[in-house]
Amino acid sequence: MSLKLLNITKRFGTILANHNISVEIGEGEIHGLLGENGAGKSTLVNIISGSLVTDSGTVELDGNYLDLSSPTDAIESGIGILHQEPLVFLPFSIIDNFLAGLPKSRDFDRTAVRDAIGEISQEYGFDLDPDAIASTLTIGERQQLEIARLLWMGARVLILDEPTTAISEDQRENLFATIKRLAASGMSVIFVSHKLEEIQSICNRVTVLRKGELVDTLTVPCPASDLIDLMFGGYKQSTPQSQTVLGENVLVLDAISAKDENGTIDDVSCRFSEGEIIGLAGLEGAGQRILLRSISGLTNPFSGTLIFEGADISHYPYSWYIENGFHYLPADREGEGLIQGLTITEHFALAESQGAKTIDWGKSTQLAQDKIHEYSIRGTVNSKPEDLSGGNQQRLLLALMPANLSVLSMEHPTRGLDIESAEWVWNELLERSKGGTTIIFSSSDLEELISFSDRILVCFAGGIIGDISAKATTPHDIGSLIGGIEI
Repeated sequence: MSLKLLNITKRFGTILANHNISVEIGEGEIHGLLGENGAGKSTLVNIISGSLVTDSGTVELDGNYLDLSSPTDAIESGIGILHQEPLVFLPFSIIDNFLAGLPKSRDFDRTAVRDAIGEISQEYGFDLDPDAIASTLTIGERQQLEIARLLWMGARVLILDEPTTAISEDQRENLFATIKRLAASGMSVIFVSHKLEEIQSICNRVTVLRKGELVDTLTVPCPASDLIDLMFGGYKQSTPQSQTVLGENVLVLDAISAKDENGTIDDVSCRFSEGEIIGLAGLEGAGQRILLRSISGLTNPFSGTLIFEGADISHYPYSWYIENGFHYLPADREGEGLIQGLTITEHFALAESQGAKTIDWGKSTQLAQDKIHEYSIRGTVNSKPEDLSGGNQQRLLLALMPANLSVLSMEHPTRGLDIESAEWVWNELLERSKGGTTIIFSSSDLEELISFSDRILVCFAGGIIGDISAKATTPHDIGSLIGGIEI
């Protein structure tokens, strides 16, 4: 048995997510899929599992062309996927999870299903009680439930998409043992991960994607440096900015742990100086977003302390942070940073009113006109965010910032911007830094991190795996840390 992907191509508007990707995965093979954020991994596995339809190219199993128009088509063809968060019905029992969503052609014989759960559990060392409620299971046990259900439905190819993100070390070992047993029984396994150590320890081969294209397929284990070069190759280190003259430590995180819908950070400690620019590196979900939100007062830590100018501000309300010079710029400019339907004038009226009972519309209109000119925003006082380009939305967000800021937290400050707009943004930020503002920003662009940061904190699995000088590092060093390899 073999799974063949032949010339897979998929576009989303002008973005080429997968370009002419071809790879073959053999019977009993554990095949890794590796790449940084935006490399095209999720698009590719969604095509294989029927969640997306390819624009061109084919998927073949056992020499037969597969028409994968839905996840149902995929599972009926023998392809199943275990998502990062197991897709189970939490209020249902294990046996009812097996029966939920079955094709009408399949029998609802509960006795036979109960027997099948027992047989699969015994064969693969699972601990699944058919009558247990899914909400009482750990994430690792929910993964077992999903795998068992896919096996029962006839899966011969199993895709695991970042399966170790939310499980303990013991659960990871159990999962890896299961994967090896599945492969030994002849199942083909596609293992998607950003953790180099996991790829090296469990896979037979690994395919590396970068910017939507297949860079190479290697036999593993292999030197980690080879994988890092393939993942992050093509970066040319530009001349870094001159060393910032730093002031005193203004912000100290001491063993901060926090959790919300944006992720988790655990026991994070770091210090930030006045006027310092700190870059946050790491794959999406590694902890950068919640760290920035915790620094900005949007998410309060449940343990540890956040100290600003000597005072513990860990549980102060968000309003205090705003009043004391903290500011947060999200990556989602339209969804979080700006308000669709409101004009530029109305945005400045909201920013300047500060809870006042009345608005001076003449003053707000004049301010909007002045800022449009000062920040070279291509729009009018009556333009709305949805009418502006990404670069002009970012200029508007910068124009809306208060004049005096202590700490500025930013997500991907130049994502999606042309070279001219990105250069303009950084000129503005460097001026803020010279004025004493501490700037903390996340970016997936290694060249940007090295060029504009004083220090780079590398996030991995909710913690800080590296705190390095931007002037004494390379993209290869950062890539190693992003992949979980300490240097």
